[in-house]
Amino acid sequence: MKSFRLILPLLLLLASCASKKSIVSDSGQKDASVTTGGQQTAGIEKLAFMQKVADSRVYAKNIVGNMTFSIQTKGNDVSVPGSVHMRENEIIRLQIFIPLLGSEIGRIEFTPDQVLIIDRMHKEYIQAGYDQVAFLKNNGINFYTLQALFWNRLFLPGEEKVSESALRKFEVDTNAAGQTLPITFTNGNMTFTWNAGKSDGQITEANVAYRSATHGTSTLNWKYANFKSVGVKLFPSLQTFKFTTTATNRQQEATVSIRMSEVKDDSKWDTKTTISSKYKKVSTDEIIKKLLSL
Repeated sequence: MKSFRLILPLLLLLASCASKKSIVSDSGQKDASVTTGGQQTAGIEKLAFMQKVADSRVYAKNIVGNMTFSIQTKGNDVSVPGSVHMRENEIIRLQIFIPLLGSEIGRIEFTPDQVLIIDRMHKEYIQAGYDQVAFLKNNGINFYTLQALFWNRLFLPGEEKVSESALRKFEVDTNAAGQTLPITFTNGNMTFTWNAGKSDGQITEANVAYRSATHGTSTLNWKYANFKSVGVKLFPSLQTFKFTTTATNRQQEATVSIRMSEVKDDSKWDTKTTISSKYKKVSTDEIIKKLLSL
């Protein structure tokens, strides 16, 4: 059971390379809609594909289902039951249960204002705004970045959503071989890449890479599979994300899988979590330091 202590804070660590605060303005990106000949046609083709990708997102307000939560790190391989409860623009909640018994052992919640991690085994919790957690603040992580990753959507760092006009900020290689087209966005040391189906625009993979001469290289690879119907759209019931970094002067790697047995648009659940007065508040940074020292 000691491996449970790694699960919740490590999930936060995995997300920490997902975004940077600054965002390139419209004038700083090459406009795909150019004015002449074949370039104009290519620009229209790229924008049409981007609109297809944007339209592939589910219309559901809620995503709910039971899951199997797995995490692999050096020396640790844990797989436990759990549940997913997400309400658009309000909350992302992952609950981890004790196998067989079904009692909640911990939960992690992201809301627009804060991060909450509850460790029920040790009666501890973390509760902080995104600007209070150093590795989230330094990397510009906010709720909407994480929501886009969990909801299988495009995102722009620091933005709540990707508007139709903002679709021009992405580059698309329409001549790429295979069944998917790569979509890219670059901002400073950060490169974001999504692979989306040529025919349906469905995102099957997202990649984030941060490269720095002083802080090393960190990458996040997020794969989507086993799509299931939610209304008239599809949602990935299997999400696997792998985080690799050399920022700690040695390579570290962790892989998390969320395999949902069902995906429902269920609104009959409460977004409010009450913390027992018996629980002790602890520092996220201290837990991350312990993880990095493993």
